[in-house]
Amino acid sequence: MRFVVKVDTEKCKGCALCVEVCPKDVLQMGHAVNSMGWLYAETPGSDKCTGCKMCAIICPDAVIRITKEGD
Repeated sequence: MRFVVKVDTEKCKGCALCVEVCPKDVLQMGHAVNSMGWLYAETPGSDKCTGCKMCAIICPDAVIRITKEGD
C-alpha cells in the first residue's frame, strides 16, 4: 500500500519537527519560502512513506495530511 504525504505549504511555519521524526526521511526542509516568508517542509521521499503519521501528529499547526494513494 502506498501513501501520499501533503503539506499545506502556505500554513507551514518551518519548524522542521516533521523532518526530525520521520523514520523514512520522507520530508525535508525546502529552500523556497511561502507568502509569509517561512521555509516549508517538502516531500521528495513520499514514495517511502509507511503511513505512520508521526509527522502529522507532531506538527503543531496540523498542516500535514497522509492519505492512501487513490483516496
